[in-house]
Amino acid sequence: MMEGNMFGNTMWAGHWLWMLVIAIVVVIPAWRICQRTGYPGWMGILILIPIVNLVLLYFIAFSDWPSNRNNDGRS
Repeated sequence: MMEGNMFGNTMWAGHWLWMLVIAIVVVIPAWRICQRTGYPGWMGILILIPIVNLVLLYFIAFSDWPSNRNNDGRS
């Protein structure tokens, strides 16, 4: 059915390359945000998992950041 389609095989490789680029563009800022707030940077990888990414954003937005606890002198 797809013998006449010249994009049949290249579309698949291009799709995965595009998904890798998007993942890098999203994970790097999420990694840095987690580090700056005082959480481990690897938590930024969670931004790639549907639903978990929303939980991560709410967690970072509404939790007390470890970096603020260290700088404010509060315990």
